[in-house]
Amino acid sequence: MGYSGGTKVNPTYRGLGDHSESIQIDYDPSQISYEKLLEIFWSSHNPTLRTWSTQYKAAIFYHNEDQKRLAFQTREYESSKRNSKIVTEILPATDFYVAETYHQKYRLQQHRELMKEFRSMYPSEGDFVNSTAAARVNGYLDGYGTVDSLQEELNGLGLSPEQSKKLLDVVKNRKKLFGLF
Repeated sequence: MGYSGGTKVNPTYRGLGDHSESIQIDYDPSQISYEKLLEIFWSSHNPTLRTWSTQYKAAIFYHNEDQKRLAFQTREYESSKRNSKIVTEILPATDFYVAETYHQKYRLQQHRELMKEFRSMYPSEGDFVNSTAAARVNGYLDGYGTVDSLQEELNGLGLSPEQSKKLLDVVKNRKKLFGLF
């Protein structure tokens, strides 16, 4: 999580300037394509609704001409599929500033015992912020992913058996609570 799209140097949550809260995704194109990332992006929000502030606007920040072309191409597809104008912005990437630690892996930080394990695995803030395992667990805690997919990757997350079971229980209960199980 961080801030992008604006001109202020070193923005913070309390001094955001003209930046938007955003994420920067480093990905391996042999594992997932940029087109698939765009598909996930378009399906994860309503691109026909105007956002009420610059801070929370939906936008794609492209890094090169190929990304720009694909972003506009998929926006046109979404517009025709929805039979509606898409208001999500497509903009050139600017500097990306990593947000303050308390904004990182927000759902995970609400689980003290899980955080204790992640802090022992990743004692530096940078390592924790960049941890794929922490990002995966945060996503599951926030309602993304299935119980089955969590069970498949649980052993690779580096958690103790006790915390693995607790995480699985939290995800199962959340899915049941919201009728998603």
